[in-house]
Amino acid sequence: MSDARVLDGKAVAARVRAEVGEQVARLAARGVRISLHVVLVGDDPASAIYVRNKGRACEEVGIRGVTHPLPAETPEADLLALLDRLNRDPEVDGILVQLPLPPHLRADRVIEAVDPARDVDGFHPANLGRLLSGRPGVVPCTPAGVLRLLDESGVDLKGRRAVVVGRSLIVGKPTAILLLARHATVTVCHSRTLDLAERVREAEVVVAAIGKARMIRGDWVREGAVVVDVGMNRDEAGRLCGDVDFEAARTRASAITPVPGGVGPMTIAFLMRNTLQAACARRGIALD
Repeated sequence: MSDARVLDGKAVAARVRAEVGEQVARLAARGVRISLHVVLVGDDPASAIYVRNKGRACEEVGIRGVTHPLPAETPEADLLALLDRLNRDPEVDGILVQLPLPPHLRADRVIEAVDPARDVDGFHPANLGRLLSGRPGVVPCTPAGVLRLLDESGVDLKGRRAVVVGRSLIVGKPTAILLLARHATVTVCHSRTLDLAERVREAEVVVAAIGKARMIRGDWVREGAVVVDVGMNRDEAGRLCGDVDFEAARTRASAITPVPGGVGPMTIAFLMRNTLQAACARRGIALD
């Protein structure tokens, strides 16, 4: 089999951002200004990069991006007070707390303190509950991006055997729910799954989101499968790589996402879309 088609997340993300930018511009012409507020606690270098990237994306699509930097030693009560102020501010459309948080801050408590209507990450239990029950709401950005990439690959998910490797609330579980909603037959695996290689070999669609560099070997991939690699890791040489052994897997898959340049750009693009969605929902405006 020839090498797989590489799914260009950068190109698809650019289309999503363009779609958002057009709608933001139309709303601006009606006097509607959209804002996203990002809370950054501490000085984690990776988090700082992510926040800067989100700021650039906001600028590109016409959303006002505001960052609230806080010292790493910020008491939880002070962080919760800031979130309460943002929740009550009528000018705030989206709120995002950059993860991970310093160890003394309880991430669950902080996430629950964000107004679900402004929770553009889609991590609040209310939004996850809406997703599970099939009701409209904010979908976590990365899973939404994964589904868009699968759509772009031309895969009809109905009846397909899909394996999600990873069970996090941020990626694995929401992705499985979205695949189920498209009528795929879904298996969720994780680091303790027995015979993980065999489960992956059964899959026509593989979503790898386990957070371990090149854990999914090429010979685990079924001939003709579609592989979406959510992982973002560093190998022994310090190079970025995914959860899938890309070079080996691409000789067996029909389509595969690269790392970097695959799912990563989609996550930020869908953050912009979620912010637009939240702004419209709060104002009773129908999205195009």
